[in-house]
Amino acid sequence: METKKEKTKKQIPLRLSASLYNELAAWAEEEFRSVNGQIEYLLTECVRRRKKSRKEDEQ
Repeated sequence: METKKEKTKKQIPLRLSASLYNELAAWAEEEFRSVNGQIEYLLTECVRRRKKSRKEDEQ
């Protein structure tokens, strides 16, 4: 269950090359997300995988 703290969004400036932005925009459109939503999704997945990888390394 999400807490109020987890629902709070932080705004950060982000600079991307035009080519990377275009790739992300196309990918986001394929998955019916905004570019911001796609970036947040990808970062969340990376963090989840990293946590999982660390747990496996500890075992």
